[in-house]
Order: sequence, then structure tokens, then C-alpha cells
Amino acid sequence: MAEDPDYAEIRLAIQKLCSHFPGEYWRRLDCEAAYPEEFVVALTESGYLSSLIPEQYGGAGLPISAAVAILEEIHRSGCNGAACHAQMYIMGTLVRHGSEAQKARYLPDIASGKRRLQAFAITEPASGSDTSSIRTLATRDGNHYIVNGQKLWTSRAEHSDLMLLLARTSPKGSTGKRTGGLSVFILDMCDARSGGLSIRPIRTMMNHFTTEVFFSDVRVPAENLVGEEGSGFRCLLSGINAERILIAAECIGDTKWFLARASNYARDRVVFDRPIGQNQGVQFPIARAFVNMRAAELMVREAARRYEAELDCGTEANMAKLLAADASNEAANVCIQTHGGFGFAAEYDIERKFRETRLYQVAPVSTNLILSYLAEHALGLPRSY
Repeated sequence: MAEDPDYAEIRLAIQKLCSHFPGEYWRRLDCEAAYPEEFVVALTESGYLSSLIPEQYGGAGLPISAAVAILEEIHRSGCNGAACHAQMYIMGTLVRHGSEAQKARYLPDIASGKRRLQAFAITEPASGSDTSSIRTLATRDGNHYIVNGQKLWTSRAEHSDLMLLLARTSPKGSTGKRTGGLSVFILDMCDARSGGLSIRPIRTMMNHFTTEVFFSDVRVPAENLVGEEGSGFRCLLSGINAERILIAAECIGDTKWFLARASNYARDRVVFDRPIGQNQGVQFPIARAFVNMRAAELMVREAARRYEAELDCGTEANMAKLLAADASNEAANVCIQTHGGFGFAAEYDIERKFRETRLYQVAPVSTNLILSYLAEHALGLPRSY
């Protein structure tokens, strides 16, 4: 399988790091519903989680294509980047729209691992994917904003020191724009926990560390407003497009893991005196999954290229996410089918990876909503949502 030669050393280093976290490690955490603290610390200390932070703030100052390589290789090695990937894609919002004071205050600590920025609070119970309809309210009170409301599916909130929060600062429709009146804040989780923030874990079919977050008169310093008041949705796009691209990269990594497992097993498993991979009914689905992975991989690279050039990449980022999520979901099914009953055995790790990659048909945006977006923005069809 072709690789990006520019990041060969990074890929090899990630493979070496991940070799210390084999399947047994992830299976144990899965049973205990525990956070992979050792894995996240190893990535932090190696500098990979600060890859997108500019050098002047202690990061590596690498482009998003490097982060693509990092997260893809993590998943290709059988590990799970969901424990910490937000620290990468959130950087787009903070680096591009944060003030110099905010970047100087927070980025060095994030780069060093002193503080984690892992929580991205957008979705709410009543709004779902309709971000413009969020109700969490941030009301100006002198030098602070007072936040009240609720967020859902805020992953890693229990394991983060900082949160990027989207809240409403003026009523919906009052600005004349559907996405107007939204603002982004940097929330210090330690201060907030002692001042009205509460967190409730949500157990899911995969070990994803997701939560429900409640705000009751939580005070946020006005200086923690990212960008201008009411411009939150525009600020958010830098993070959302990066999120689509990097999660697509994870799906590519998952697909390569599934394909390697399926191919190896199909070569070695002998039934009726012949390897099962000799049967076209087995090899054709694996080959088709490989084709779809390569097509998705090329779209991920194109989306990353446009993001780095600061070009409009919403269409490409969404297509990359859809194609990659579909490819990994298909490969997961093919891998289970190839292994037969062994595909459901925990010790093979296939069923765990199947559950993990299945998430991306739904999150961080469902494939149906992506299709609606593309119909409107790429094809000029009437808006359906």
C-alpha cells in the first residue's frame, strides 16, 4: 500500500510507540471502561499531540498532513486515537482565531502536556446536528460571561483541563443569519468544576469516554472569548474541517488494519485443503474494500492540501470523512466475514475495532447529513435541512 514518503520517519516512530500498546492493553481498558492514560502520556511526551501547535508556542509547527499521518498510523497499528485526537483538530480554531494573549497563555502548556485541551462542547440534546439551534446561553456580566445550559456527547470532558465551548450570546435569528449569535470560549475545567459545571459519563458500545455536561451559572472570563462575539460559527469551521479530515485519516488507518488482518487470515486459513483466500467469494470483497480505501485516502490528502493552503475545503473535508468512514465500515464487515466465528472473539481485536470504527458512520457528523450538505453546496440542490 502506497504511503506518503514525506512522513515515513513519523510513521515508523508511531509504529514503534504503538508496539508498546498491543491488543491486550486495549482489551483490558475496554472491559474496565477506562481511559488509556499511559498511551496518551506517551503520545504527549513524544510531541505528537502538539504537532499542529506553532513552534513559537512549544509545538512542532507541522501541517495537518503530518497529523493525518500520525492518526492514520495509530489506527493502522491497532490503537485508538479517539482518546486524544481532539487536541489536534481543535488547534485549527485556537491557532487561526485565538488572540495572541490566548495563544501565549494556553498553547505552551498544551504543547508540554501540563494541560490538556481534549473537550469540544458543541452538540446539545435538543439540537443534535443542528448547531444553529443550540440553547446553551452565555450572558455578558461585566468582565465575565455567565453560562447556563447543557451539552451532550462531549467526549473526554473528564480527562481534559480545558474545553472549547460553543454557546449562544444572542437569540437565534436576531442577527439575520442562521448561524449568527454563536460564540466560542476557552473554558478552564478546573475553575468551572468548582463553579457550577457538572459532568455525567455516558456508557456506549465502544470505550469512547463521552459525557453529558451541565452548566449552572458557570463564570467564564470575557478574555476567554475566541474571536469576536457572534462569530463563533466561522471560528468553529477551522476546527470542524480539521475534525472531518483527521477522523477520516483514522478511518483510513482502521481500514488498513482490517485489510491486513483479513488478507493474512485468508492466506493462512485452510479449509477443504485450500486457503480460503483462493476462493473469489473471499478475495473479491477484500479487494473491493482495498479499492474503496485507496479512493478515500486520495480524498483525505486532497482535503488536507486545501486546508493547509487555507482554501475553502468544506466539500472536500466532508467527502473525505464520508468515503473513509464508509471504507472502514465496509472493511470491518469484510474482516469479520473472512474470519467467521473468530471475528467475534475478543482476543482477535476485530470486534473491538469494528465497534470503534462503526461510530464514524454517525459521529462527528452522520453520513446522511454529509450527503445533504454536498447536495446543496456542491450540486446546487435545494437545502433539505
